[in-house]
Amino acid sequence: MAEDAGAGRPVVYLFGSAAGVVTGIEGAVRAGLQRGWDVALGLTPTAREWLAGRVPELEGLTGHPVKSAYRRPGQPDVLPPADAVLFAPATFHSVNSLALGLTSSWVVGYAAEAAGKGVPVLLMPCVNAALAAHPQFPRSVAALREAGVRVLLGEGGFVPDEPGAAAPYPWDAALDAVARALGAAGVGDGA
Repeated sequence: MAEDAGAGRPVVYLFGSAAGVVTGIEGAVRAGLQRGWDVALGLTPTAREWLAGRVPELEGLTGHPVKSAYRRPGQPDVLPPADAVLFAPATFHSVNSLALGLTSSWVVGYAAEAAGKGVPVLLMPCVNAALAAHPQFPRSVAALREAGVRVLLGEGGFVPDEPGAAAPYPWDAALDAVARALGAAGVGDGA
């Protein structure tokens, strides 16, 4: 485990759901650590299953358990409080669940509560153009923005592509948005 986990650095929760690009989340963790953040990783149950063999390595990298389930009543929280939450990649299911307040997964529940507490929550979808065309998706995006969630969709964020296309996921844009949010919140230097 990382020896200096925390140490006064901004705490950024990085949440991922089961989109194929979640397999590259280690690079985003490393980039966040290089920015001077204390990164804690949360995954939906399916994303955790996909990354199961890499969880020990990810825990060693962050210095925190990779969390994917709610704690039981009376159990202590295993993560430090978040200064910002980045939910990326957020699947069609996760976006709609968060917008509708359907918190069956810990990452969705935590993101919903964090937004209500005023913690900066940023969400970058990972959906194809066919799913983005579903009538619920724009309603969910609008509801999340109304709730104060910064949805990184469109120019400067994630742009849906045709089903089956494999455009690079814009991790750097997401991390830059977190840095701006941290700076605006007066947390750390936003580096």
